[in-house]
Amino acid sequence: MQETQHNSRARALRPLEHASLGAMMTDAARRHPERAAFVNMGVKLSYRELDRQSAAFAAYLTGALRMKKGDRIALMMPNLLQYPVALYGALRAGLIVVNINPLYTPRELEHQLQDSGASTIVILENFVGVLQEVLGNVPVQNVLVTSVGDLLGLVKGTLVNAVLRHFKKLVPPWWLPGSITLKAALKEGGALPWRDPALRLEDIALLQYTGGTTGLSKGAVLTHGNVLSNLEQTHMTIEPVLEDIDPVVMASPLPLYHILALTMSCLLITRMGGTALLITNPRDLPTLIKDLARTPVNCMIGVNTLFNALANNPDFAKLDFSRWRLTVGGGTAILQAVAEKWLQVTGLPLIEGYGLTETSPLVCVNPIDSHAYTGTIGLPVPGTEVELRGPDGLPVADGEPGELCVRGPQVMKCYWKRPQETARVVQADGFLATGDIAYRTPEGYFKLVDRKKDMIIVSGFNVFPSEIEDVVALHPDVLEVACVGVPDPRTGEAVKLFVVRRDGALDADALLAYCRGKLTAYKVPREIEFREDLPRSNVGKILRRELRGETARSQEDDAVAA
Repeated sequence: MQETQHNSRARALRPLEHASLGAMMTDAARRHPERAAFVNMGVKLSYRELDRQSAAFAAYLTGALRMKKGDRIALMMPNLLQYPVALYGALRAGLIVVNINPLYTPRELEHQLQDSGASTIVILENFVGVLQEVLGNVPVQNVLVTSVGDLLGLVKGTLVNAVLRHFKKLVPPWWLPGSITLKAALKEGGALPWRDPALRLEDIALLQYTGGTTGLSKGAVLTHGNVLSNLEQTHMTIEPVLEDIDPVVMASPLPLYHILALTMSCLLITRMGGTALLITNPRDLPTLIKDLARTPVNCMIGVNTLFNALANNPDFAKLDFSRWRLTVGGGTAILQAVAEKWLQVTGLPLIEGYGLTETSPLVCVNPIDSHAYTGTIGLPVPGTEVELRGPDGLPVADGEPGELCVRGPQVMKCYWKRPQETARVVQADGFLATGDIAYRTPEGYFKLVDRKKDMIIVSGFNVFPSEIEDVVALHPDVLEVACVGVPDPRTGEAVKLFVVRRDGALDADALLAYCRGKLTAYKVPREIEFREDLPRSNVGKILRRELRGETARSQEDDAVAA
Protein backbone atom coordinates (compact mmCIF):
# COMPACT_ATOMS: atom_id res chain seq x y z
CA MET A 1 0.00 0.00 0.00
CA GLN A 2 2.94 2.31 -0.55
CA GLU A 3 1.02 4.24 -3.20
CA THR A 4 -1.79 5.36 -0.90
CA GLN A 5 0.60 6.23 1.93
CA HIS A 6 2.71 8.31 -0.45
CA ASN A 7 -0.24 10.29 -1.72
CA SER A 8 -1.85 10.82 1.67
CA ARG A 9 0.92 13.36 2.31
CA ALA A 10 -0.29 15.61 -0.54
CA ARG A 11 -1.02 19.21 0.44
CA ALA A 12 -4.50 19.77 1.83
CA LEU A 13 -6.93 21.85 -0.18
CA ARG A 14 -7.81 25.30 1.15
CA PRO A 15 -11.46 25.92 2.12
CA LEU A 16 -13.57 27.16 -0.79
CA GLU A 17 -14.56 30.82 -0.64
CA HIS A 18 -17.71 30.62 -2.75
CA ALA A 19 -20.73 28.33 -3.03
CA SER A 20 -21.12 28.73 -6.79
CA LEU A 21 -19.24 29.84 -9.89
CA GLY A 22 -21.62 32.76 -10.32
CA ALA A 23 -20.85 33.99 -6.80
CA MET A 24 -17.15 33.74 -7.61
CA MET A 25 -17.63 35.96 -10.65
CA THR A 26 -19.68 38.60 -8.84
CA ASP A 27 -17.04 38.74 -6.11
CA ALA A 28 -14.35 39.40 -8.74
CA ALA A 29 -16.53 42.14 -10.23
CA ARG A 30 -16.95 43.74 -6.81
CA ARG A 31 -13.17 43.75 -6.25
CA HIS A 32 -12.07 44.84 -9.75
CA PRO A 33 -15.01 46.57 -11.50
CA GLU A 34 -12.96 48.57 -14.02
CA ARG A 35 -10.39 45.90 -14.82
CA ALA A 36 -10.58 44.03 -18.13
CA ALA A 37 -11.94 40.54 -17.56
CA PHE A 38 -11.70 39.47 -21.20
CA VAL A 39 -10.10 40.95 -24.32
CA ASN A 40 -10.97 39.88 -27.86
CA MET A 41 -9.98 41.48 -31.17
CA GLY A 42 -8.65 44.51 -29.30
CA VAL A 43 -11.92 45.13 -27.39
CA LYS A 44 -12.06 44.90 -23.58
CA LEU A 45 -14.94 43.60 -21.48
CA SER A 46 -14.61 44.94 -17.92
CA TYR A 47 -15.66 43.01 -14.84
CA ARG A 48 -18.41 45.60 -14.30
CA GLU A 49 -19.76 44.93 -17.81
CA LEU A 50 -19.40 41.17 -17.39
CA ASP A 51 -21.43 41.41 -14.18
CA ARG A 52 -24.11 43.63 -15.77
CA GLN A 53 -24.48 41.68 -19.01
CA SER A 54 -24.41 38.23 -17.43
CA ALA A 55 -27.11 39.37 -14.95
CA ALA A 56 -29.19 40.63 -17.89
CA PHE A 57 -28.80 37.29 -19.63
CA ALA A 58 -29.75 35.40 -16.46
CA ALA A 59 -32.85 37.57 -16.15
CA TYR A 60 -33.81 36.88 -19.76
CA LEU A 61 -33.38 33.12 -19.35
CA THR A 62 -35.45 32.90 -16.17
CA GLY A 63 -37.91 35.70 -16.97
CA ALA A 64 -38.60 35.70 -20.70
CA LEU A 65 -37.84 32.03 -21.37
CA ARG A 66 -39.08 30.74 -17.99
CA MET A 67 -36.09 28.45 -17.59
CA LYS A 68 -35.72 26.82 -14.18
CA LYS A 69 -32.81 25.70 -12.02
CA GLY A 70 -31.35 22.50 -13.50
CA ASP A 71 -32.52 23.12 -17.08
CA ARG A 72 -29.80 22.62 -19.70
CA ILE A 73 -28.52 25.33 -22.03
CA ALA A 74 -26.07 24.64 -24.87
CA LEU A 75 -23.32 27.08 -25.88
CA MET A 76 -21.95 26.64 -29.40
CA MET A 77 -19.40 29.32 -30.28
CA PRO A 78 -15.66 29.94 -30.46
CA ASN A 79 -13.68 32.29 -28.17
CA LEU A 80 -15.68 35.54 -28.26
CA LEU A 81 -16.73 38.01 -25.57
CA GLN A 82 -20.23 36.56 -25.86
CA TYR A 83 -19.02 33.26 -24.42
CA PRO A 84 -18.23 34.39 -20.83
CA VAL A 85 -21.37 36.57 -20.81
CA ALA A 86 -23.55 33.59 -21.77
CA LEU A 87 -21.65 31.17 -19.52
CA TYR A 88 -21.84 33.25 -16.37
CA GLY A 89 -25.41 34.34 -17.15
CA ALA A 90 -26.51 30.71 -17.42
CA LEU A 91 -24.63 29.70 -14.27
CA ARG A 92 -26.07 32.64 -12.32
CA ALA A 93 -29.55 31.53 -13.41
CA GLY A 94 -28.91 28.10 -11.90
CA LEU A 95 -28.84 26.37 -15.31
CA ILE A 96 -26.58 23.54 -16.41
CA VAL A 97 -24.20 24.53 -19.22
CA VAL A 98 -23.58 22.13 -22.11
CA ASN A 99 -20.51 23.18 -24.12
CA ILE A 100 -20.58 22.20 -27.80
CA ASN A 101 -17.77 22.27 -30.34
CA PRO A 102 -18.96 24.63 -33.12
CA LEU A 103 -17.22 22.46 -35.72
CA TYR A 104 -19.40 19.46 -34.93
CA THR A 105 -21.13 17.65 -37.77
CA PRO A 106 -24.94 17.37 -37.70
CA ARG A 107 -24.64 13.81 -36.35
CA GLU A 108 -22.39 14.85 -33.46
CA LEU A 109 -24.53 17.89 -32.64
CA GLU A 110 -27.73 15.86 -32.68
CA HIS A 111 -26.27 13.29 -30.28
CA GLN A 112 -25.17 15.90 -27.75
CA LEU A 113 -28.41 17.89 -27.84
CA GLN A 114 -30.54 14.76 -27.56
CA ASP A 115 -28.43 13.25 -24.81
CA SER A 116 -28.28 16.41 -22.70
CA GLY A 117 -31.88 17.42 -23.23
CA ALA A 118 -30.86 21.04 -23.76
CA SER A 119 -33.95 23.21 -24.33
CA THR A 120 -32.02 26.36 -25.29
CA ILE A 121 -28.94 27.00 -27.40
CA VAL A 122 -26.74 30.06 -27.93
CA ILE A 123 -25.05 29.67 -31.30
CA LEU A 124 -22.81 31.71 -33.58
CA GLU A 125 -24.60 32.51 -36.85
CA ASN A 126 -21.81 30.84 -38.86
CA PHE A 127 -23.01 27.43 -37.59
CA VAL A 128 -26.79 27.83 -37.64
CA GLY A 129 -26.97 25.80 -40.85
CA VAL A 130 -25.76 22.70 -39.00
CA LEU A 131 -28.36 23.25 -36.27
CA GLN A 132 -31.10 23.61 -38.89
CA GLU A 133 -30.40 20.09 -40.12
CA VAL A 134 -31.15 18.50 -36.73
CA LEU A 135 -33.58 20.91 -35.09
CA GLY A 136 -36.56 18.66 -35.73
CA ASN A 137 -34.89 15.75 -33.93
CA VAL A 138 -33.75 17.47 -30.72
CA PRO A 139 -35.53 19.02 -27.70
CA VAL A 140 -34.26 22.57 -28.36
CA GLN A 141 -37.09 25.10 -28.09
CA ASN A 142 -35.19 28.40 -27.92
CA VAL A 143 -32.43 29.46 -30.33
CA LEU A 144 -30.38 32.56 -29.56
CA VAL A 145 -28.12 33.62 -32.42
CA THR A 146 -25.04 35.81 -32.11
CA SER A 147 -22.61 37.30 -34.63
CA VAL A 148 -18.86 37.63 -34.21
CA GLY A 149 -19.00 41.42 -33.91
CA ASP A 150 -21.94 41.68 -31.50
CA LEU A 151 -19.94 42.83 -28.45
CA LEU A 152 -17.13 44.62 -30.29
CA GLY A 153 -18.87 48.01 -30.33
CA LEU A 154 -21.12 49.54 -32.98
CA VAL A 155 -18.50 50.62 -35.51
CA LYS A 156 -16.03 47.76 -35.18
CA GLY A 157 -18.74 45.15 -34.73
CA THR A 158 -20.62 46.27 -37.83
CA LEU A 159 -17.44 46.24 -39.88
CA VAL A 160 -16.35 42.79 -38.66
CA ASN A 161 -19.78 41.29 -39.36
CA ALA A 162 -19.88 42.83 -42.84
CA VAL A 163 -16.44 41.47 -43.71
CA LEU A 164 -17.26 37.96 -42.47
CA ARG A 165 -20.67 37.85 -44.17
CA HIS A 166 -20.08 39.59 -47.49
CA PHE A 167 -16.37 39.51 -48.25
CA LYS A 168 -15.02 36.34 -46.62
CA LYS A 169 -18.37 34.51 -47.10
CA LEU A 170 -17.96 32.73 -43.73
CA VAL A 171 -21.64 32.95 -42.80
CA PRO A 172 -23.75 30.56 -44.91
CA PRO A 173 -27.33 31.71 -45.57
CA TRP A 174 -29.79 30.58 -42.89
CA TRP A 175 -33.42 31.11 -41.95
CA LEU A 176 -34.73 30.11 -38.55
CA PRO A 177 -38.22 31.41 -37.68
CA GLY A 178 -38.65 32.06 -33.95
CA SER A 179 -34.95 32.58 -33.22
CA ILE A 180 -33.83 35.70 -31.38
CA THR A 181 -30.54 37.54 -31.42
CA LEU A 182 -28.36 37.47 -28.34
CA LYS A 183 -28.18 41.28 -28.45
CA ALA A 184 -31.98 41.49 -28.26
CA ALA A 185 -32.03 39.01 -25.38
CA LEU A 186 -29.47 41.04 -23.41
CA LYS A 187 -31.46 44.24 -24.00
CA GLU A 188 -34.73 42.66 -22.88
CA GLY A 189 -33.10 40.97 -19.91
CA GLY A 190 -31.61 44.24 -18.74
CA ALA A 191 -35.13 45.53 -18.07
CA LEU A 192 -36.35 42.42 -16.26
CA PRO A 193 -36.20 41.77 -12.50
CA TRP A 194 -33.99 38.91 -11.40
CA ARG A 195 -33.00 37.27 -8.14
CA ASP A 196 -29.85 35.25 -7.70
CA PRO A 197 -30.94 31.65 -6.90
CA ALA A 198 -29.50 29.97 -3.82
CA LEU A 199 -26.98 27.55 -5.30
CA ARG A 200 -25.01 24.98 -3.38
CA LEU A 201 -21.72 23.24 -4.07
CA GLU A 202 -23.54 20.01 -4.92
CA ASP A 203 -25.65 21.65 -7.67
CA ILE A 204 -24.66 20.73 -11.23
CA ALA A 205 -22.79 23.42 -13.18
CA LEU A 206 -21.71 21.61 -16.36
CA LEU A 207 -22.50 18.66 -18.55
CA GLN A 208 -19.04 18.55 -20.07
CA TYR A 209 -18.91 16.01 -22.87
CA THR A 210 -15.88 13.81 -23.36
CA GLY A 211 -14.04 14.19 -26.65
CA GLY A 212 -15.41 10.95 -28.04
CA THR A 213 -11.94 9.88 -29.22
CA THR A 214 -12.43 6.49 -27.52
CA GLY A 215 -16.11 5.92 -28.25
CA LEU A 216 -19.51 7.62 -27.87
CA SER A 217 -19.21 11.05 -26.27
CA LYS A 218 -20.53 11.01 -22.69
CA GLY A 219 -21.58 13.90 -20.48
CA ALA A 220 -19.48 14.23 -17.33
CA VAL A 221 -21.64 15.73 -14.58
CA LEU A 222 -19.52 18.41 -12.91
CA THR A 223 -20.92 20.25 -9.89
CA HIS A 224 -20.10 23.77 -8.77
CA GLY A 225 -18.10 22.10 -5.98
CA ASN A 226 -16.14 19.93 -8.42
CA VAL A 227 -15.10 22.91 -10.54
CA LEU A 228 -14.47 25.32 -7.67
CA SER A 229 -12.28 22.69 -5.99
CA ASN A 230 -10.20 22.28 -9.12
CA LEU A 231 -9.87 26.04 -9.49
CA GLU A 232 -8.50 26.19 -5.94
CA GLN A 233 -6.19 23.22 -6.59
CA THR A 234 -4.87 24.88 -9.75
CA HIS A 235 -4.50 28.27 -8.08
CA MET A 236 -2.54 26.78 -5.16
CA THR A 237 -0.25 25.11 -7.70
CA ILE A 238 0.57 28.08 -9.92
CA GLU A 239 0.44 31.02 -7.49
CA PRO A 240 4.14 30.77 -6.45
CA VAL A 241 5.24 32.05 -9.89
CA LEU A 242 2.39 34.56 -10.30
CA GLU A 243 1.86 35.93 -6.79
CA ASP A 244 3.67 39.22 -7.49
CA ILE A 245 1.70 39.92 -10.71
CA ASP A 246 -1.55 41.88 -10.63
CA PRO A 247 -3.40 41.45 -12.85
CA VAL A 248 -2.41 38.13 -14.36
CA VAL A 249 -2.93 38.26 -18.15
CA MET A 250 -3.39 34.86 -19.79
CA ALA A 251 -3.27 34.17 -23.51
CA SER A 252 -6.17 31.86 -24.33
CA PRO A 253 -5.77 30.25 -27.75
CA LEU A 254 -7.54 27.02 -26.78
CA PRO A 255 -11.34 27.04 -27.26
CA LEU A 256 -13.26 27.75 -24.08
CA TYR A 257 -15.74 24.95 -24.79
CA HIS A 258 -12.88 22.54 -23.99
CA ILE A 259 -12.53 21.73 -20.28
CA LEU A 260 -8.84 22.71 -20.01
CA ALA A 261 -9.36 26.17 -21.51
CA LEU A 262 -12.70 26.66 -19.74
CA THR A 263 -11.15 26.01 -16.34
CA MET A 264 -7.86 27.88 -16.77
CA SER A 265 -8.56 30.62 -19.31
CA CYS A 266 -12.05 31.58 -18.16
CA LEU A 267 -12.96 30.40 -14.67
CA LEU A 268 -9.50 30.49 -13.04
CA ILE A 269 -8.74 33.90 -14.52
CA THR A 270 -11.99 35.17 -12.99
CA ARG A 271 -11.08 33.55 -9.65
CA MET A 272 -7.77 35.46 -9.76
CA GLY A 273 -9.28 38.74 -10.94
CA GLY A 274 -7.09 38.55 -14.03
CA THR A 275 -7.53 39.17 -17.74
CA ALA A 276 -7.96 36.56 -20.49
CA LEU A 277 -6.85 37.35 -24.04
CA LEU A 278 -9.35 35.35 -26.11
CA ILE A 279 -8.03 34.09 -29.44
CA THR A 280 -10.93 33.31 -31.77
CA ASN A 281 -8.93 31.39 -34.40
CA PRO A 282 -5.64 29.94 -33.07
CA ARG A 283 -4.90 28.33 -36.44
CA ASP A 284 -4.32 31.82 -37.80
CA LEU A 285 -0.78 32.04 -36.43
CA PRO A 286 0.05 35.50 -37.83
CA THR A 287 -2.97 37.06 -36.08
CA LEU A 288 -2.27 35.09 -32.88
CA ILE A 289 1.31 36.36 -32.82
CA LYS A 290 0.15 39.95 -33.41
CA ASP A 291 -2.25 39.63 -30.46
CA LEU A 292 0.57 38.33 -28.27
CA ALA A 293 2.81 41.21 -29.39
CA ARG A 294 0.32 43.95 -28.45
CA THR A 295 -0.91 42.47 -25.15
CA PRO A 296 1.14 42.32 -21.91
CA VAL A 297 0.71 38.57 -21.55
CA ASN A 298 2.47 36.78 -18.71
CA CYS A 299 1.12 33.25 -19.00
CA MET A 300 -0.36 30.93 -21.59
CA ILE A 301 -1.87 27.47 -21.87
CA GLY A 302 -1.74 25.29 -24.97
CA VAL A 303 -1.22 21.87 -26.45
CA ASN A 304 1.88 20.24 -27.90
CA THR A 305 0.98 20.95 -31.53
CA LEU A 306 0.38 24.66 -30.90
CA PHE A 307 3.62 25.06 -28.95
CA ASN A 308 5.45 23.24 -31.75
CA ALA A 309 3.99 25.53 -34.43
CA LEU A 310 4.81 28.70 -32.48
CA ALA A 311 8.32 27.62 -31.49
CA ASN A 312 9.15 27.01 -35.15
CA ASN A 313 7.70 30.35 -36.32
CA PRO A 314 10.35 33.06 -36.85
CA ASP A 315 7.92 35.91 -36.08
CA PHE A 316 7.01 34.35 -32.73
CA ALA A 317 10.70 34.12 -31.83
CA LYS A 318 10.95 37.93 -32.19
CA LEU A 319 8.46 38.58 -29.36
CA ASP A 320 9.55 40.03 -26.02
CA PHE A 321 9.15 37.25 -23.44
CA SER A 322 10.50 39.25 -20.49
CA ARG A 323 6.97 39.55 -18.96
CA TRP A 324 6.16 35.87 -19.40
CA ARG A 325 6.21 33.71 -16.26
CA LEU A 326 4.34 30.52 -17.04
CA THR A 327 3.47 28.28 -19.98
CA VAL A 328 1.40 25.18 -19.27
CA GLY A 329 0.77 22.30 -21.66
CA GLY A 330 -2.02 19.75 -21.42
CA GLY A 331 -4.53 17.83 -23.51
CA THR A 332 -1.85 15.44 -24.74
CA ALA A 333 1.78 14.64 -23.93
CA ILE A 334 4.39 17.35 -24.39
CA LEU A 335 7.21 15.89 -26.48
CA GLN A 336 10.79 16.46 -25.40
CA ALA A 337 11.79 18.01 -28.72
CA VAL A 338 8.99 20.57 -28.43
CA ALA A 339 9.78 21.38 -24.79
CA GLU A 340 13.47 21.93 -25.60
CA LYS A 341 12.68 24.14 -28.61
CA TRP A 342 10.19 26.18 -26.57
CA LEU A 343 12.74 26.73 -23.80
CA GLN A 344 15.34 27.77 -26.37
CA VAL A 345 12.99 30.31 -28.01
CA THR A 346 11.19 31.77 -24.98
CA GLY A 347 13.50 31.05 -22.05
CA LEU A 348 10.52 29.43 -20.32
CA PRO A 349 9.92 25.76 -19.57
CA LEU A 350 6.77 24.02 -20.75
CA ILE A 351 5.13 22.83 -17.54
CA GLU A 352 3.24 19.66 -18.36
CA GLY A 353 0.04 18.84 -16.54
CA TYR A 354 -2.43 15.99 -16.74
CA GLY A 355 -6.16 15.89 -16.41
CA LEU A 356 -9.36 14.76 -18.05
CA THR A 357 -12.91 15.94 -18.49
CA GLU A 358 -14.10 13.73 -15.65
CA THR A 359 -11.78 15.50 -13.17
CA SER A 360 -12.65 19.13 -13.95
CA PRO A 361 -9.80 18.61 -15.29
CA LEU A 362 -6.45 18.93 -13.44
CA VAL A 363 -5.03 15.89 -11.61
CA CYS A 364 -1.23 16.20 -11.75
CA VAL A 365 1.31 18.81 -12.76
CA ASN A 366 5.09 19.15 -12.81
CA PRO A 367 6.84 21.48 -10.34
CA ILE A 368 5.83 24.93 -11.46
CA ASP A 369 9.33 26.40 -11.08
CA SER A 370 11.14 23.58 -12.89
CA HIS A 371 13.29 24.27 -15.95
CA ALA A 372 14.15 20.64 -16.61
CA TYR A 373 12.03 18.50 -18.92
CA THR A 374 10.95 15.51 -16.84
CA GLY A 375 8.88 13.59 -19.40
CA THR A 376 6.37 12.99 -16.60
CA ILE A 377 3.02 14.45 -15.57
CA GLY A 378 4.47 15.43 -12.21
CA LEU A 379 2.72 15.15 -8.85
CA PRO A 380 -0.93 15.24 -7.76
CA VAL A 381 -2.40 18.69 -7.13
CA PRO A 382 -3.46 19.50 -3.54
CA GLY A 383 -6.23 17.37 -2.12
CA THR A 384 -5.81 14.67 -4.76
CA GLU A 385 -4.90 11.00 -4.36
CA VAL A 386 -3.48 8.95 -7.23
CA GLU A 387 -3.08 5.18 -7.25
CA LEU A 388 -1.77 2.90 -9.97
CA ARG A 389 -3.79 -0.31 -10.07
CA GLY A 390 -3.35 -3.60 -11.84
CA PRO A 391 -6.05 -5.69 -13.55
CA ASP A 392 -6.96 -7.13 -10.12
CA GLY A 393 -7.77 -3.65 -8.83
CA LEU A 394 -4.89 -3.64 -6.36
CA PRO A 395 -2.01 -1.10 -6.28
CA VAL A 396 1.03 -2.16 -8.32
CA ALA A 397 4.61 -2.05 -7.08
CA ASP A 398 6.70 1.08 -7.58
CA GLY A 399 8.14 1.20 -11.09
CA GLU A 400 5.47 -1.13 -12.48
CA PRO A 401 2.85 0.17 -14.92
CA GLY A 402 -0.75 0.31 -13.80
CA GLU A 403 -3.99 2.10 -14.56
CA LEU A 404 -3.96 5.62 -13.14
CA CYS A 405 -6.85 6.05 -10.69
CA VAL A 406 -7.84 9.36 -9.08
CA ARG A 407 -9.77 10.37 -5.98
CA GLY A 408 -10.45 13.96 -4.99
CA PRO A 409 -13.10 16.70 -4.79
CA GLN A 410 -12.70 17.46 -8.51
CA VAL A 411 -13.88 13.99 -9.64
CA MET A 412 -17.22 14.11 -11.47
CA LYS A 413 -20.49 13.13 -9.86
CA CYS A 414 -21.32 10.62 -12.62
CA TYR A 415 -21.90 10.29 -16.35
CA TRP A 416 -25.19 11.86 -17.42
CA LYS A 417 -27.91 9.16 -17.67
CA ARG A 418 -25.28 6.38 -17.91
CA PRO A 419 -25.21 4.47 -14.60
CA GLN A 420 -23.48 1.44 -16.11
CA GLU A 421 -20.71 3.57 -17.63
CA THR A 422 -20.35 5.37 -14.30
CA ALA A 423 -20.06 2.10 -12.38
CA ARG A 424 -17.40 0.91 -14.83
CA VAL A 425 -15.04 3.82 -14.10
CA VAL A 426 -15.93 5.02 -10.59
CA GLN A 427 -14.82 2.40 -8.07
CA ALA A 428 -16.62 1.63 -4.82
CA ASP A 429 -13.91 3.48 -2.86
CA GLY A 430 -14.40 6.67 -4.90
CA PHE A 431 -11.39 6.29 -7.19
CA LEU A 432 -11.95 7.10 -10.88
CA ALA A 433 -10.27 4.68 -13.30
CA THR A 434 -8.90 6.92 -16.07
CA GLY A 435 -7.98 4.33 -18.70
CA ASP A 436 -4.43 5.74 -18.77
CA ILE A 437 -1.39 3.61 -18.00
CA ALA A 438 1.40 5.12 -15.90
CA TYR A 439 4.19 4.22 -13.50
CA ARG A 440 5.81 6.11 -10.65
CA THR A 441 9.44 7.16 -10.91
CA PRO A 442 11.89 6.87 -7.98
CA GLU A 443 11.40 10.61 -7.41
CA GLY A 444 7.67 10.04 -6.91
CA TYR A 445 6.58 11.58 -10.23
CA PHE A 446 3.98 9.87 -12.38
CA LYS A 447 5.03 8.94 -15.90
CA LEU A 448 2.17 8.51 -18.32
CA VAL A 449 2.84 5.61 -20.63
CA ASP A 450 -0.27 5.62 -22.83
CA ARG A 451 -3.97 4.95 -23.15
CA LYS A 452 -4.91 1.33 -22.58
CA LYS A 453 -6.81 1.37 -25.87
CA ASP A 454 -3.82 2.78 -27.79
CA MET A 455 -1.38 0.12 -26.62
CA ILE A 456 0.14 -1.99 -29.42
CA ILE A 457 0.88 -5.67 -28.76
CA VAL A 458 3.75 -6.97 -30.91
CA SER A 459 4.41 -10.72 -30.49
CA GLY A 460 3.03 -10.49 -26.97
CA PHE A 461 5.12 -7.45 -26.02
CA ASN A 462 3.43 -4.20 -25.01
CA VAL A 463 4.44 -1.18 -27.10
CA PHE A 464 3.29 2.28 -26.04
CA PRO A 465 2.89 4.72 -28.96
CA SER A 466 3.93 7.76 -26.91
CA GLU A 467 7.37 6.24 -26.30
CA ILE A 468 7.93 5.73 -30.03
CA GLU A 469 6.63 9.23 -30.82
CA ASP A 470 8.91 10.81 -28.24
CA VAL A 471 11.97 9.09 -29.73
CA VAL A 472 11.12 9.86 -33.36
CA ALA A 473 10.22 13.50 -32.58
CA LEU A 474 13.83 14.05 -31.47
CA HIS A 475 15.07 13.41 -35.01
CA PRO A 476 16.11 16.83 -36.34
CA ASP A 477 14.25 16.35 -39.64
CA VAL A 478 10.92 15.34 -38.07
CA LEU A 479 8.32 18.05 -37.45
CA GLU A 480 5.43 15.89 -36.18
CA VAL A 481 4.82 12.19 -35.68
CA ALA A 482 2.01 9.81 -34.74
CA CYS A 483 2.27 6.10 -34.02
CA VAL A 484 -0.45 3.44 -34.30
CA GLY A 485 -0.72 -0.32 -34.34
CA VAL A 486 -1.69 -2.14 -37.53
CA PRO A 487 -2.59 -5.82 -38.04
CA ASP A 488 0.34 -8.07 -38.91
CA PRO A 489 -0.01 -11.79 -39.80
CA ARG A 490 3.29 -12.69 -38.14
CA THR A 491 3.38 -10.59 -34.96
CA GLY A 492 -0.34 -9.87 -34.42
CA GLU A 493 0.27 -6.14 -34.58
CA ALA A 494 3.09 -3.98 -35.91
CA VAL A 495 4.12 -0.37 -35.40
CA LYS A 496 3.26 2.15 -38.10
CA LEU A 497 4.49 5.75 -38.16
CA PHE A 498 2.88 8.78 -39.74
CA VAL A 499 5.46 11.55 -40.12
CA VAL A 500 5.41 15.19 -41.14
CA ARG A 501 8.92 16.07 -42.31
CA ARG A 502 10.80 19.22 -41.44
CA ASP A 503 13.25 18.38 -44.23
CA GLY A 504 11.76 16.83 -47.37
CA ALA A 505 14.97 14.91 -47.99
CA LEU A 506 14.29 12.55 -45.07
CA ASP A 507 13.37 9.09 -46.35
CA ALA A 508 12.01 5.96 -44.70
CA ASP A 509 15.31 4.07 -44.76
CA ALA A 510 17.12 6.84 -42.90
CA LEU A 511 14.36 7.13 -40.30
CA LEU A 512 14.23 3.36 -39.80
CA ALA A 513 17.99 3.28 -39.27
CA TYR A 514 17.59 6.01 -36.65
CA CYS A 515 14.83 4.00 -34.91
CA ARG A 516 16.93 0.84 -34.84
CA GLY A 517 19.61 2.74 -32.98
CA LYS A 518 17.13 4.00 -30.35
CA LEU A 519 14.54 1.24 -29.94
CA THR A 520 14.55 -2.47 -29.23
CA ALA A 521 13.68 -4.63 -32.25
CA TYR A 522 9.96 -5.24 -31.59
CA LYS A 523 9.37 -1.48 -31.15
CA VAL A 524 10.95 -0.51 -34.47
CA PRO A 525 8.28 0.64 -36.98
CA ARG A 526 7.38 -1.83 -39.70
CA GLU A 527 5.92 0.90 -41.89
CA ILE A 528 6.38 4.67 -42.33
CA GLU A 529 4.01 6.99 -44.14
CA PHE A 530 4.96 10.60 -44.81
CA ARG A 531 2.15 13.17 -44.66
CA GLU A 532 1.76 16.91 -45.19
CA ASP A 533 -0.26 17.11 -41.96
CA LEU A 534 -1.95 14.92 -39.36
CA PRO A 535 -5.62 14.80 -38.28
CA ARG A 536 -6.37 16.77 -35.13
CA SER A 537 -9.13 17.28 -32.60
CA ASN A 538 -10.69 20.68 -31.96
CA VAL A 539 -7.87 21.56 -29.52
CA GLY A 540 -5.07 20.31 -31.75
CA LYS A 541 -4.62 16.82 -30.32
CA ILE A 542 -3.37 14.39 -32.98
CA LEU A 543 -6.06 11.75 -33.52
CA ARG A 544 -4.50 8.30 -33.63
CA ARG A 545 -8.00 6.84 -33.92
CA GLU A 546 -8.51 8.43 -37.34
CA LEU A 547 -5.13 7.20 -38.54
CA ARG A 548 -5.96 3.66 -37.42
CA GLY A 549 -9.29 3.90 -39.23
CA GLU A 550 -7.66 5.15 -42.44
CA THR A 551 -5.16 2.32 -42.34
CA ALA A 552 -7.86 -0.30 -41.74
CA ARG A 553 -9.96 1.00 -44.64
CA SER A 554 -6.91 1.02 -46.92
CA GLN A 555 -6.11 -2.58 -46.02
CA GLU A 556 -9.72 -3.61 -46.69
CA ASP A 557 -9.59 -1.94 -50.11
CA ASP A 558 -6.32 -3.70 -50.92
CA ALA A 559 -7.82 -7.05 -49.92
CA VAL A 560 -10.86 -6.48 -52.14
CA ALA A 561 -8.64 -5.43 -55.06
CA ALA A 562 -6.54 -8.55 -54.65
